[in-house]
This record gives sequence, structure tokens and C-alpha cells, in this order.
Amino acid sequence: MVRTKVELCGVDTSKLPVLSNEVMTQTFIRLQSGDEFAKDELVMGNLRLVLSLVQRFAYRGEQADDLFQVGCIGLIKSIENFDLKHNVRFSTYAVPMIIGEIRRHLRDHHPVRVSRSLRDIAYKSMKAKEQYITDHLHEPTLQQLSEITEIPHEDILFALDAIQEPISLHEPIYHDGGDPVFMLDQLRDEQVSEESWSTYVFMKESISKLDIREQRILAKRYYYGETQTEIAKELGISQAQISRLEKHAIRVIKEQYNLDVK
Repeated sequence: MVRTKVELCGVDTSKLPVLSNEVMTQTFIRLQSGDEFAKDELVMGNLRLVLSLVQRFAYRGEQADDLFQVGCIGLIKSIENFDLKHNVRFSTYAVPMIIGEIRRHLRDHHPVRVSRSLRDIAYKSMKAKEQYITDHLHEPTLQQLSEITEIPHEDILFALDAIQEPISLHEPIYHDGGDPVFMLDQLRDEQVSEESWSTYVFMKESISKLDIREQRILAKRYYYGETQTEIAKELGISQAQISRLEKHAIRVIKEQYNLDVK
């Protein structure tokens, strides 16, 4: 059976209403005339918008219910601050505020510790940015934010960068009905070739199959540059034994690579 019902915070999202622009405008007029019931209608009529935005953050390790509730807080703030004089769609006005509320929640639960001073600068800058967007309907430049907050723009840039939430390497960044493209797919190390990386992986797997003593001997010989005599003294065995163990370990690795063993 195909499941069409999805519940978030006890809300059956399949039954959520969708308000037309005309109904939305009339409902806002009622709200601004003092009809408190109009606010409930606006909230319920825009929960689908919140749901669509929450899905953007589905791979951040947070519960969908939690993000949905946070998004609803952003929605309510948008409804309370929206002015019909802006002459823009409510969704255009609400989306950045809802996303901002979700990102603020993610920053507050950031897994990386950020100093209080940096967080204060970042939050002051974001608050100023939101107010600027509300007043001018477009984002301020970094220099304008610096002038509004009286904080050097270098400090604002550094603080905002510090509180950005980590992105999973397995987070989809593009999906067009087929297989998703993950962040990992877009990363490339110009200093390391694919062949070198493959060799490293195979070598690591092969060495892991050796016993501990053989692994130690190879590490001391080829990583730390010790002689067989020095290793023999450390391990308390003869130099001849070290030589035999080293040759055996190298033979095992070559066999893993299907190389000619001499």
C-alpha cells in the first residue's frame, strides 16, 4: 500500500490547506483589523511552505519534527511582521525569515564550539541583516552591515563563517529525478591523483592483513628509517629474523597487488 500520509508534530501534512494569493491578502486584511483567528488560518495555510523548507535541511542530523517546529516559529514571526504595503508575495517575504530561524537553531546546537564573542558578532550582524531586508526588501552588502553594526567588515565575515554548520560529505547538493549528486562527488584534490589515492587504499588494506609484528617492522623500516639491526635490538630478536619477517610482509603485499614476486 502506498503511504501518502506524512505526520510532523502531529500534523497530517497531506491535509494541509493551500491559500490562494487573493485569500491570503483578504486574510491579512482581517488580521491587521484585529481578527486573531486570521493568524491561525495564515499559519495553517502556510505550513506546506515550512515543510518544503525543512526538507532542505534533512541531512543535517536534526529531527524533522524539531526543524518543523522551529520553521513554524519563523513563519509566525513572518506573519506578525508582514505588511501588505510591501507589495510582494508573502512567501517571498517569509522564506528568508523561516530559513533564518532554522539556521539559527542549527547554529545554537552547533557541534563545533565557537567563542562567545564571535557568536555575539554573528548574531548582531544577522539581526541587522534581517531588519535591513525587512526595510529594503533586499540583502545589505557587507560594507552596509559594517556601517549599521559599527563592526569592522573583516570581523563580521570571520564571525559569520565561524558559525556555519558543518555540511556532510554525503549531503545531496543536486537532484533532478535521477541519482543525487553528493558533496563528496564535487571534491577534488589537485595534489593527489586518483592513481595515488587508489594505491594508498590498497596499501592500507594489505598492511592491515599482516600481523602486528610485521606491521611494526615495516613502519620502523620504511616510515622511521630504522635499520634491521636497530629493530632487532628493540624487539629482542635476531637481525636474521627481522630480515625474514620483512621479506614475508613484502611478499604478502605484492601478492595482494598481483605483482611479480621475486
